[in-house]
Order: sequence, then structure tokens, then C-alpha cells
Amino acid sequence: MDTAAKYNHVDEEAESIVTRKEVAELAGVSEATVSRVMSGVGPIKAETKQRVLEAAQSLNYHPNAIAQSFARRRSGNLGVVLPYVPKVHIFSTYYFSEVLSGIGEQVKEMGYDMLLMFRTPGVESDYMRIFRSQKVDACIILGATDTPGERAELRTMAEAGLPFGLVNQHFSGERFLEIDADHTEGSYSAVKHLIARGYRRIAFLNGSPQYSNSGDRLRGYVQAMREAGLLPGVEAHPADAEAIPPHWYYEGNYSRTSGYKAAAEMVRNRDRIDAVFASNDRMAIGLMQGLREHGIVPGRDIAIVGYDDSDAARVTDPPLTSVAVPFYEMGRLAAEKVLTRAAGGSGADEQEPPVSMKLDTKLVIRQSCER
Repeated sequence: MDTAAKYNHVDEEAESIVTRKEVAELAGVSEATVSRVMSGVGPIKAETKQRVLEAAQSLNYHPNAIAQSFARRRSGNLGVVLPYVPKVHIFSTYYFSEVLSGIGEQVKEMGYDMLLMFRTPGVESDYMRIFRSQKVDACIILGATDTPGERAELRTMAEAGLPFGLVNQHFSGERFLEIDADHTEGSYSAVKHLIARGYRRIAFLNGSPQYSNSGDRLRGYVQAMREAGLLPGVEAHPADAEAIPPHWYYEGNYSRTSGYKAAAEMVRNRDRIDAVFASNDRMAIGLMQGLREHGIVPGRDIAIVGYDDSDAARVTDPPLTSVAVPFYEMGRLAAEKVLTRAAGGSGADEQEPPVSMKLDTKLVIRQSCER
């Protein structure tokens, strides 16, 4: 009996305790290479294939049944998972519309179709179900949150060798395909600009903490404020917002309404704030509206800087200074990476696919922070 035949007769109980990572380490290859050998997808050197099969045999490893079934069938679809929030017009949101446009362009170019799927935030994810249905060849997840259940589900997919990617979210300590932007540098540049314009009492309106980009923007804000001596004694990259005086730190959920509500809180600290950096344009616009209702004129009485450089930033009164994020390119790149991996063309056999990519941001200066 040859190696491949022996491999198919391993003990089921032993199989369940051996991971793809262990096979990869023993064979001296990447986990992606192990996945391609076991699924029979893509060109693999004969020598590499033999090493992987021998390592799998010695460890009594058997690939995940879902991954095997997935490799045998192709749907021609890329799945895109979106958060479903009642009464929120998600497709009119700049972030989602730009990312989906980028994904759609790449999907079309590579001869695939795009299948949209919705999940309810706060409800336990079951991403494996997407692949069990065999309706997709790969998937991209938008709006993922860093919770224990979410991490566990993503790890299960990674262990199974299933091609998936995350956009605008990263998980520290994990090795997932993540296409993100450098939000720490983006927020740092925004706050540095305010400081250069002479502002010193700069408040920060952050988004929900379960999103990694909220933590990234927090780090950028604190770094800029610390370097200017405005947060003395604070470490460069704090783990939370406790380092910021409470009259300078506010939290929303990236919606316009949460920015509007934050205005009422800031009015109570009006004499201690001369500028605000908001984590996205929607909150910044809601904040501007709320401040006006309290008789505070953005751009004249208080400086405002947003984030995303959405279409709306150009038509606010005054036009909103904002950090441009390449959401379209992030979506396009994520689609390219996951579909290439699904087709078994991720590069050299021993080379792991890119696990984390951060694209550059750019500060776009307008009138909302001019004295």
C-alpha cells in the first residue's frame, strides 16, 4: 500500500487531535501548502507533496471533511458577509459601498459572481455554515468583531484551510488573511495637524471598542498628544482610554446619531475643548449638527476633524477635514487574495499567503479646522 493509501486508513480518534499546523511544522512547509496537498488543488512539487503526505501519515492526520468537500466542488461565487442592522441603510454607508465596489470589480475581473450574506451583530457567528452550504468558493467578512466566539469560529475556518479574508479588522495574535489600513498613522496625522494649527484641548470621539480600528485610532491620538506634551506621563500606546482625561474622551458607535448625542456631553465641557477628532465622518457630521443646535459653530468656535473622507465630508458646512482611507482598494485586494488562494495559486509551495496588509491613509485638509 502506498503512502496516500495508508493515509486514508488512519484511526479516526487520532485524527481529531492533530492539526494542520502540526503537519506543516513536521513537513517544513506552510499550512497553506498542507491544505493544497490534502485537497488536491493547485500545482505542488512532487517532493513537497511526498513530505506532506509522509508527515500526515506519521501524525495520523486527516483533513477536515468540510475542506475536502469544498475542494471537490466549485460554485463560482465569492461570499461577502455583512452585518445586518435594522433601519440602517448599509449600502448608503460610504465604507460598505466603497469596499463592496472594490470587491465587485475584482470578482468580475476574475470571472466570479458575488453572493451577499447577512449576519446579525451580537449573535454568535457560524461562518462554517457558509462553506457547508457549498454556495461559495471563498468568503470575505466585513464588520467582524473581536469577541471570543468570533475568534473561535475564525480559527476553526483557518484550521480547516478554508479561504477567507477580513477587511478593516485585525485580530492580534492570529494568522488570518487581513486587509486593513494604517489607522494608527491616520489618526496620528489628524491630531498632529490640529496641534500644528495651535489647538491644545483636543477631544477624541471614538467608535465601538470591539472593532480593532477603534483601538488603532486611540493609539494614534494618544501618541500625538503625548509627543506634544498634552498627555504627560502617558505611555505611547496605552491599552485603553483610561489615560485620557474624561472630558476629552467620548465613545459612539460610528453612527451619525451617536455623534449627535456626543455633542450634548461635550457642551458640558465646552470651556475645556477647542477641537475634536472623530473616528469617522458620520459621527463627525452628527457632532457638527448637535453643536450647532447648542449655538457652537464648527470651524469657527471649535475645530472638527473626521475620518474616512466620505462624499459627505465635501459638502458639510464647513467642508470637513478628514482622513482618506482606501476602502475600494482594500475590497479589491481582499477579493484578489482569497480567490487566488481558493484557486490554489497563492505562490511558492513553501510560502505562507500574506496574513496582514495595511494600506496607507492620507489627511485631506478642508475648512472645518481652520481658525
